[in-house]
Amino acid sequence: MVKGFSNNEVKNDAEIKESKKEKKGLAAFLKGKKLTYTLPGKKQINIFGSIVLGLNMILLLLVILYLNNQKFHDFVFNVGR
Repeated sequence: MVKGFSNNEVKNDAEIKESKKEKKGLAAFLKGKKLTYTLPGKKQINIFGSIVLGLNMILLLLVILYLNNQKFHDFVFNVGR
């Protein structure tokens, strides 16, 4: 016996048509619109990557400063109240 899909076609069109409902709200508004998605270019990827890496470095620096500097630790603790 061969594994996979069978060659026999199943006719479920009537059930599918009955199960579809009228779209409401945002889906109805966007029904007639054509939305396209384009992949970001190399320059845009580099900009976002640089921003993410820069923010991660700042976060790492702040964590190290928080753990090693008692004055900064107290400042963060008091501001967080």
